[in-house]
Amino acid sequence: MSFIHGLQSAARNCVFFRFSLLTNWRKCHTLAVTSLDYPQVKINRTVNKSQDLGLNQGDRLTFLPENYHFFRTFNSKRTGCFLSASIKEIRMVSQKCTAWNNSFSRQHLRKEIPGVSPLSVSCPLNCLPIRDVRSFHTSPRFQAAPVPLLLMILKPVQKLLAIIVGRGIRKWWQALPPNKKELFKESIRKNKWKLFLGLSSSGLLFVVFYFTHLEVSPVTGRRKLLLLGKEHFRLLSELEYEAWMEEFKNDMLPEKDARYVTVKEVVHHLIECNKDIPGISEINWIIHVVDTPDINAFVLPNGQVFIFTGLLNSVTDIHQLSFLLGHEIAHAVLGHAVEKASLVHLLDFLGLIFLTMIWAICPRDSLALLGQWIQSKLQEFMFDRPYSRTLEAEADKIGLQLAAKACVDVRASSVFWQQMEFADSIHGHPKLPEWLSTHPSHGNRAESLDRLIPQVAFLKMGF
Repeated sequence: MSFIHGLQSAARNCVFFRFSLLTNWRKCHTLAVTSLDYPQVKINRTVNKSQDLGLNQGDRLTFLPENYHFFRTFNSKRTGCFLSASIKEIRMVSQKCTAWNNSFSRQHLRKEIPGVSPLSVSCPLNCLPIRDVRSFHTSPRFQAAPVPLLLMILKPVQKLLAIIVGRGIRKWWQALPPNKKELFKESIRKNKWKLFLGLSSSGLLFVVFYFTHLEVSPVTGRRKLLLLGKEHFRLLSELEYEAWMEEFKNDMLPEKDARYVTVKEVVHHLIECNKDIPGISEINWIIHVVDTPDINAFVLPNGQVFIFTGLLNSVTDIHQLSFLLGHEIAHAVLGHAVEKASLVHLLDFLGLIFLTMIWAICPRDSLALLGQWIQSKLQEFMFDRPYSRTLEAEADKIGLQLAAKACVDVRASSVFWQQMEFADSIHGHPKLPEWLSTHPSHGNRAESLDRLIPQVAFLKMGF
């Protein structure tokens, strides 16, 4: 689950920058063009960074019926136009269209004609009067940060608050005179049924909340907990993507590199052969090959595929590469990232209750710190890591099915993990128990895949 791990570093690097951007992007000016002959249509688009077009983060575009592509940057305030730019090259985050002339019926933008210069269009740019206008908005100027972003920022504050509350309860109890302590205990005994009813009601509400947030996966049929909305989690994916791109900006292989071409062909072949899988065609898959010796690959929920050359050097054939990419694609299609994040948020909420109790019950701060450490380790090794291993095993199974439908030799999957186990033994890497890891051991993965291969062989034959 590289996405969850990298999300923490992404938040540290990008969260405050993006939070500021979310609250201030509405304040910027746009470029509007008006003419007596051409009704005015304003299309504001917030554009992500595009190296090919030279657009900066947060640039706004204004399109006219002639399909001019005007842009204006916030820093230089320069204007220009793009005629040959493809819409697919610009990834849209938001789109807002307003028509200012009631008599104007919306017209389709003229299709772009390759090879025609912008100045050869019937109405040249310099014949239109240009003026700057301030954008009008019906929504408030201040836009609240999405819930997951606030949870990431407030997570350390929540733990600190739980510690302060628990410690305050302990100090309050220690400062009470003995007679008041007895009166308090007696009050609890008299109202024990009310307390029991209140706790039972809270527990019932928690159970109802849990079961009302379960969804069935259309691919596996398994019920899973989803607390975060897709739109909110898409923002976190963008944060993660920008953090990785910033980290690997000097290590990206060009698109003409043979290794990049190979990975791109494998991914597109897997997607083309599995279009019937729910959700796989809805994602825009983009390839990034990073020139680093790390043996790793991951796919973000928004379809950004990152694969390291260290992994490419570790596979022996295209079949092993196809299985590994199918495994990573399965993570994105199954929504494992948002599922794991939902579990983490639920466990953190329950952990705050136990953390408050620990600091309230322990007589000294040193014992409370020890209890807090034990509680965090129990949560990690009893819930977090086992759940991660379960998701990895599920991604192995679905990834094997994706590879089989693409006519890949699925026997190469178990061979790869046997090779990895052998390489670890040669290099003297310590063999840790599986319960200490977030992934199944190499040997167990190979054995599990060997058991699954006869089942997916029918998919390869078309049954």
